[in-house]
Amino acid sequence: MAVKFQRFSQERAQAKSSRTSSSSSTSSSSEIPILLVHGMGSADTVWKPLIPHLQNFSEVITCLLPGHGGNPLDPRMTMDPYSLAKHLQEEMVREGIERAHVVGNSLGGWIVLELAGHFPERTSTVTALAPAGLWLHPFFLRIPGTDAAKRIANSTNNFAHIGLRLGVAQRLGFSRVSPRWKEISYETMLDAARAMAQSDGYYPAWDAFLNKRFDTPINNDIPITVIFGDKDRALPAKTCQERSLLPAHARWVTLENTGHAPMWDSPAEVATEISRHVLV
Repeated sequence: MAVKFQRFSQERAQAKSSRTSSSSSTSSSSEIPILLVHGMGSADTVWKPLIPHLQNFSEVITCLLPGHGGNPLDPRMTMDPYSLAKHLQEEMVREGIERAHVVGNSLGGWIVLELAGHFPERTSTVTALAPAGLWLHPFFLRIPGTDAAKRIANSTNNFAHIGLRLGVAQRLGFSRVSPRWKEISYETMLDAARAMAQSDGYYPAWDAFLNKRFDTPINNDIPITVIFGDKDRALPAKTCQERSLLPAHARWVTLENTGHAPMWDSPAEVATEISRHVLV
């Protein structure tokens, strides 16, 4: 099994998160499940701040990519975005999930776009949060220094539970990801640090998208929303948010004072945008 799902009824999904929140603005609901796909070096725990805001969905499904969150990595496995999308739809078939509203962050955003392009029968709507792959000029090698978060997580994993109580460690680890890093909970930071340290699939996934960009056609009848933060330092607007690579019907949203993880900085706003084209 390449991709692992964890399925929650809405009651269990609420219990999974340590936060509480009010429901999103609309009172209608979706019988089609929502499927959340994390990014490179992350895990399904990244969605904890968002899940309480998804009360309009009868079922929430989180995904673990190969080599992430304790999901074993088969060294023979191809980790490019299309292959991961294929593994995703295969797991949907095994789980008996006909269709889903798919949401992905970073590499996960690229994966759900590939899912929509190659497996439209499985995709009801797409919400891509700071998706990777929207660059005109693909990366052809690992840029030195850009794996700093991975190296820091690896070297500090044994004492992250102590270090992340200190402001200096929080700033070092999260100020590049979020302009609101001071507001991120200790639990969210610790989850992220542990996920990064334990992500054996980090470098295989990185190497697999070198010399690639997203260029798969998507049917016009699949609603697409792309959400970027105005403070995204990982995938800046000038080089990594090329709108011509997506269909003309895609809806683009920019959230203020938000970084590369919109579900952390602006969870209520993200939930509202998801519901805007899902609950119609």
